[in-house]
Amino acid sequence: MTRLLKPPSVIHARLPASLLRLLSVAALFALVVFAIQYSSFTGSLHSHFALIHFINLAPFLPHSHMFQLKMINPFPLSAGHTIDPQTAMVHLNPSLQEQISILSDFQSSLQQCVANRGLGLTAHIIDHCKLVLKFPPGTNSTWYNAQFKIYEPLEYNYDVCEAILLWEQYRNMTTVLTREYLDARPDGWLDYAAKRIAQLGADKCYNRTLCEEHLNLLLPEKPPFHPRQFQTCAVVGNSGDLLKTEFGKEIDSHDAVIRDNEAPVNEKYARYVGLKRDFRLVVRGAARNMVTILNGSADEVLIIKSVTHRDFNNMIKRIPNPVYLFQGIVLRRGAKGTGMKSIELALSMCDTVDIYGFTVDPGYTEWTRYFSEPKKGHNPLQGRAYYQLLECLGVIRIHSPMRSERKQDWSDVPSREMIQKAHSAALRLKRSQSDQQERGGLGRFGSCKVWGHAGDYSNAGPISGSPDMSDVRKNSNYSKWEVMSFESLRKEARDHFQEMAGVSLYKMDGNKLDDLVCVKHELKSEA
Repeated sequence: MTRLLKPPSVIHARLPASLLRLLSVAALFALVVFAIQYSSFTGSLHSHFALIHFINLAPFLPHSHMFQLKMINPFPLSAGHTIDPQTAMVHLNPSLQEQISILSDFQSSLQQCVANRGLGLTAHIIDHCKLVLKFPPGTNSTWYNAQFKIYEPLEYNYDVCEAILLWEQYRNMTTVLTREYLDARPDGWLDYAAKRIAQLGADKCYNRTLCEEHLNLLLPEKPPFHPRQFQTCAVVGNSGDLLKTEFGKEIDSHDAVIRDNEAPVNEKYARYVGLKRDFRLVVRGAARNMVTILNGSADEVLIIKSVTHRDFNNMIKRIPNPVYLFQGIVLRRGAKGTGMKSIELALSMCDTVDIYGFTVDPGYTEWTRYFSEPKKGHNPLQGRAYYQLLECLGVIRIHSPMRSERKQDWSDVPSREMIQKAHSAALRLKRSQSDQQERGGLGRFGSCKVWGHAGDYSNAGPISGSPDMSDVRKNSNYSKWEVMSFESLRKEARDHFQEMAGVSLYKMDGNKLDDLVCVKHELKSEA
């Protein structure tokens, strides 16, 4: 015998009014909690989706309570969204629906890329922005976090929309501290400059002359390096796995090579890590040994990651090498490792970034270096997961012993066209939920918080240095980057400069997307 289901109106009639009210309140409370939790993923847009799910509960609530719910909708709608007054259904702006569809397709491509290249890692999609990278069951988790008394996890959550916005932004950034940045930033000389000098710390540069004495030797007038300056760059880490594969000639074939801290470059390790020396990013501790580290290469550029020290100036005067400060770190708050900052530096100058020696293969039980005994370091699993994400976002190309045997085919990585399309979609979604459309629109400068103005970029400004510069520095190639003519840059770099209308972009603090210092230079045509 078939049992007929009673319509919702019959169910309502048999339930006491007090119980109906209780059910209504409970359902509304559950919806609010669900929306708050869900919106933590990608912002207010998901709170709108939460309201859509509520329609499934509608038949079981009295119509009077449905009306009340519709009238007290707690979720602010983005521009172009509407609510159907009969169903409480949210109708998304068609343009945003298109962006979500683009990002969903990109997530699928990224998932396939991780499956093909992740050496056991898998990507599990949550929505159009969120995914989880998981290591297979049985993965040996050996790194122990003493603070939280746990071993490193086997799953890592990522916001792909935020990641693609951040790393594509680095392709247009300046990552060296300059005088024009300090001049443009409201607290540049008084507060920020002091934070980059070890002796001052929390104190301020009330005496600007004193601060300039500390910084003159490593503070160029304008950016010494440019986006798109090099076609290919190799970032060489310090991992012991470099000794398992002879990558030396391949590394040296790049237009520029970036190395970290004290990693030696000599004939002993040449077939593993190469001999080419262009840039070296160092922490303050390693900078104390800069004379020894830079020995044998008068042109290798030294970039100090955090702060300078008055003792450094005496050493800088003795060497011919250019020395600068990195721009774009979170000071005194557990900044990222040097390897990650080296990738940021590379991406700000190079079209293609290849990384070597970053411990990205399975099976590591300790942190090793190719030139010394094992030491405590970053947790390998977290690094492996993030580097794999970056490869499938088109940021880097990973080279390692377990990848060296296979053909270096990058066709399973999303194309630049697909990445740029996903970037545009993520940007539109982000700005549809903020005031950025009013502040700066969707153009390249929508994230500019502070603007500054400089002179003609083609005119060489004062080079880094002080009046008591040693003869070693005066007669060296120290200033070659800072007096490089615009015409001598690679065509792609010149084209990018024109596309950016002569604007240099700097991070205000750390990796915040929306707080940029933007300095406008005069173009020859404008001058």
